[in-house]
Amino acid sequence: MTNNCLNCNEEIIGKFCSNCSQAASTHRFSLSHVIKHDFIHGIFHFDTGFFYTIKELFSRPGHSIREYVQGKRTKHFNYFATIILLLTINYFLKKWTKIEVSTLFNESSTSGLFKVLKDFSKFTAFLHIPIIAFVSYLFFKKSKQNYTENLVLNLYLLCGVLTISLILPICMLFTANREFLLNVNVFLSVLTFLYIILFYYQYFSVFDLKKHKLIIRVIIIAVLYLATKQVINNILNIIGLKYLH
Repeated sequence: MTNNCLNCNEEIIGKFCSNCSQAASTHRFSLSHVIKHDFIHGIFHFDTGFFYTIKELFSRPGHSIREYVQGKRTKHFNYFATIILLLTINYFLKKWTKIEVSTLFNESSTSGLFKVLKDFSKFTAFLHIPIIAFVSYLFFKKSKQNYTENLVLNLYLLCGVLTISLILPICMLFTANREFLLNVNVFLSVLTFLYIILFYYQYFSVFDLKKHKLIIRVIIIAVLYLATKQVINNILNIIGLKYLH
C-alpha cells in the first residue's frame, strides 16, 4: 500500500493527507457504495452540507452564521452555492404549479418585474445584498465586523429568506385558489420580517450592545431590508416594462 496521497502525491502520516485533506484509505467505486454512501450521505446527511446549513438557519440562524464568520466553517454549505441551489429549486417548483405566480398580483404594476425575473433571477436575487450589508455595517459598527463579514452574514440571511419563499410555490403545486395563495403570501411576508429580526438579533447579541438598543436597531434594519428589496423591484419593473418585450 502506498504511503503517498493518491490525490497530490504528498507523503501521508495518519488517516488524512496534511496537504489536501484526502483520506489515506481509498476504494474502488461500487454500485452499493455509490447508493449507500455517496448519494444518501451526500444528500440527506444532516451533520454537514446543504441540509445542515438550512437546519441551522432555522434553529439558530444568527448564532450559527456568526460562528461561521468567526471561523467555524467546515460543516456549512457555501453561501453562493446554497443561494443558487435554492433558486434552482424555486425555478423547478414553478414549472409544476397550478397557477403562474405573476397572475397572483396586479399585472399592470408588476409585469415588468416578472419579465426581468424570468431571465435574470439568479442575478437580481443578490442586488440588495451589497446595500443592506453596508447598512448593517454602519448600524452595528461596534461589533467590529468589517464590510465583507457583513456581506457574508447577509448572504446567509438571504438563504433563509429564499427558503421561506419556497413555501408559496409549494402551496401552488396543490391549489390554484387565488385568495388562499394571496393570504399565504401575506403570511410569508410577515414571517420573513420576523425571521430577519431574529437573524440580526441573534447574530449581534454577543457584541455588548444594550438590549433595547439592539432590538430597536434590528427592527429598523429589518424594515430597511424589505424596503431596499422593494425599491430594487420597482426599478426592475420599470426596466422590464421599458426594455423587455
